[in-house]
Amino acid sequence: MRRFWERGYRATSIEDLVKATGVKPGSIYSAFPGGKRALFLKSLERYSKLIVPQKLGELDSPAASVAEVRGYFDGLVRDLTSPEGRQGCLLVNTAIEDAAEDDEAAAVVRGHLARLEDRMTRALRTAQRRGEVREGLDPAGSARLLVATAQGLMVVGKANPDETVLRAIVDNAFAGLH
Repeated sequence: MRRFWERGYRATSIEDLVKATGVKPGSIYSAFPGGKRALFLKSLERYSKLIVPQKLGELDSPAASVAEVRGYFDGLVRDLTSPEGRQGCLLVNTAIEDAAEDDEAAAVVRGHLARLEDRMTRALRTAQRRGEVREGLDPAGSARLLVATAQGLMVVGKANPDETVLRAIVDNAFAGLH
């Protein structure tokens, strides 16, 4: 998973995978019929199960509200301004590199985006009930906009990991909620 995350699907060779895993090429093909692509799809699933919940944090809680949405974005900014975080999100990288040409990879990315949108919608509905966001706010539409902002933030952060720039993007996105 890490090799794909660091280099992307296309730039990762079977030789890279052999070096990273210590497994011989024949064993990779035996364990993953379909070879590199099958291993990549399994890596996306593993990333979704192991890494995404860490990134969602408290946003995954049914009691989440606007503070947890903001916490998610603050975590993105922290990640994007760290050396390891510069590699971005495997799912966003996949959306950019492969989703237009690979229906299975696109389906995994869409599933992630739907999950994120669901969590943000739920949190904004909770925030609306608590009076934490403006009364006329459309939680689903605002969640969709925030998901798009999060994805864009990760793209911007790869090229320009300037914390001031990234925080300004987040602040402007949240200004529309109040």
